[in-house]
Amino acid sequence: MSLSPIPLSAIVSGGGPRPSRVRYMVLGFVIAAYFITYMDRVLLSASVPSIEKEFGFTTITMGWVLFCYQIAYALFQIPGGWLGDRIGPRLAMAGVVVWWSTFTALTSFSWGATSMAICLFLVGMGEAGAFPIANRALSRWMLPSERGLAQGATHAGSRFGGAVTPVMVVALISAYSWRAPFLIFAVVGMVWAVFWYRFYRNTPAEHALVNDGERDTITAALGHFAKGRRIVPWGQILSNPQTWLLSAMYFCYGYDIGVFLSWFPKYLSAARGFDLAQMGFYASLPLIAGLIGDISGGLTSDLILKRTGNVKFARRIVSVVGFGLSSVAVTLAALAADPMISIAWFCLGVFALELTVGVSWAVTLDVGGEFAGSASAVMNTLGNIGASLAVVATPYVAKAYGWGAAFGIIAGLALLAALLCLTVDASRRLYATEPIVA
Repeated sequence: MSLSPIPLSAIVSGGGPRPSRVRYMVLGFVIAAYFITYMDRVLLSASVPSIEKEFGFTTITMGWVLFCYQIAYALFQIPGGWLGDRIGPRLAMAGVVVWWSTFTALTSFSWGATSMAICLFLVGMGEAGAFPIANRALSRWMLPSERGLAQGATHAGSRFGGAVTPVMVVALISAYSWRAPFLIFAVVGMVWAVFWYRFYRNTPAEHALVNDGERDTITAALGHFAKGRRIVPWGQILSNPQTWLLSAMYFCYGYDIGVFLSWFPKYLSAARGFDLAQMGFYASLPLIAGLIGDISGGLTSDLILKRTGNVKFARRIVSVVGFGLSSVAVTLAALAADPMISIAWFCLGVFALELTVGVSWAVTLDVGGEFAGSASAVMNTLGNIGASLAVVATPYVAKAYGWGAAFGIIAGLALLAALLCLTVDASRRLYATEPIVA
């Protein structure tokens, strides 16, 4: 008996009886992109003390410099999502990463507040497109039953990037200066962009490593993708009540997580009397719990979808439970007299809050389809407005009414978000079929 040789083309293209798994490699690239994005975002805050010391900036001056980044990040979410839908994620994602990496490098050459503010504004412009375009990149690859876990994994990557970056930045600043990490992180972004452009394709049908098994699996779940550029149906997306209900829910999420990212260490110091070492350790615990929540929420939603086949229920139940549990836990945390019990409740609160984030982005894939980039950009714009408001409003609320009131707002918004989730139907698209534009 002789064995027929396997054609080389079958090996290269992933041929064989078992479907290839190229979509998971695509997911890995997107997780890396989220990680890099948050590395660059946290780089700014971690470098603030050194920048203030070198230039003699006041806290107010530094605040306005960072505001330039934040406002650009919020304003360019929708243009970034539109770009990904218009020209495709392969070119769009590579382009925005090269853009913000270039201006991250140029930030290291700043000579004053104005030059730094301009560079950071341009960095924010580029980074604004990252999440919406990445979301669009996944829309043609991930099966509906995998979207929750995929979105949870990507956001866990961003949280992990935010957690490890301060350690790296401090080490680089100690060895060199605050300018060194800006240059190094810029190179990391450039390298990622090159590999992304070489590997990623806008549809599975265009990828040489995707075999018939995987291609048929994706096509059966998502249908065929028409070639050519498509008009983004902004009129239908923006006039659909679901767009704004979903965005309002994400505004609540953005405000709540914004308080934890910006003011929780200050709360531990001012209200609980923790010293610097204690504050650093205990402030990280809720964020670690949140990272677990990112994965758990998406995985749970996907498991429910596989068992029930009901995408509306699978997305809704996780979000409602997550926001509701977060509201209760944060309330109990703020009321607890024992600091350790309070920290435990806060960990549960952030874990529950983060159960919802992967599901929220999965919903934009469900309802946004080929225009998931634009749909998610609208949602994320409202989320970032909420986060910006949290940064500004929280110190005023805490000063006037106490930290209990500040966390009471978080609990109230989480409860409101749970109610809004009851109105979102992930089984209904935001638009009708649009014509193809050559």
